[in-house]
Amino acid sequence: MLLSIIWNVDPEAFSILGREIRWYGILWVIGLIVAVYVVERIFNKEKLPEKWFDSLFIYSMIGIIVGARLGHCLFYQPEFYLAHPIEILKIWEGGLASHGGVLGIIIAVALYSKNVNHLHINWTFDRMMVPTGFVAGCIRLGNLMNHEIYGSPTDLPWGFSFIENINEWMAGAPAVHGPASHPTQIYEALVYFIVFGITMWMYYKTNAKNRVGLITGVGIAIIFIARFFIEYVKLVQVDSEIAMRDNTGLVLGQWLSIPFILWGLWLIINALRKEPKEIKTPQRKTEVSNTKKKK
Repeated sequence: MLLSIIWNVDPEAFSILGREIRWYGILWVIGLIVAVYVVERIFNKEKLPEKWFDSLFIYSMIGIIVGARLGHCLFYQPEFYLAHPIEILKIWEGGLASHGGVLGIIIAVALYSKNVNHLHINWTFDRMMVPTGFVAGCIRLGNLMNHEIYGSPTDLPWGFSFIENINEWMAGAPAVHGPASHPTQIYEALVYFIVFGITMWMYYKTNAKNRVGLITGVGIAIIFIARFFIEYVKLVQVDSEIAMRDNTGLVLGQWLSIPFILWGLWLIINALRKEPKEIKTPQRKTEVSNTKKKK
């Protein structure tokens, strides 16, 4: 305990008209604003139709929120939520799963690609992947501010001693600090911010955007490989995971990460096997047509 970092940060940043505004929500909004800005810049750089960006924003928000919520309810606590389905709607009480959010995005982008831009789904993913690491990093920092999703006890000097009775403490009770634990929120946030830097570099400084699926594959593979190994030092989220870990050696988060790791590696291999090819969007088709007319 002497070497640990005593984490006494209040999850509430401030209040407005008696309603608390938490750091978690602020960081979510910051991540979202940056993501919207980055993707909008990418679409403007490629001179894509404005309708494409507006529609992608709507599809993505619905996909990630619905997917993350249903992922938590159906992956981690299906017995409770299937018995009390109305509780699924109470998203303000917490409970979002990153794996579910990814699945929600996949479905949303598949529908977007079919109904809006009519391009390969991985073309859209490559542009969306660029800011994804930043958003995910902000979310994990929000978890840090909430004193949640941290790791198992450790004697390492950077262990964090979190407040275990956070809700009671916020209501005025004395703080009850747990043992020094792995700050897995920081571990994951660092990985995600690195992914953000890598994908930004790939898009702006290389021809990766012309290798459909490459940027997505690199981002997905790094994120979920890191997630797989960090789970070894993370506390289980629900009691049912203890039995799963005892029976299989892995927790649910690791089992759910494996398909994404394989998908990411497949995207990388598939993209590198092909020659870079610039996809013809409506703007590029017009430019090519005008060039031919001039000739």
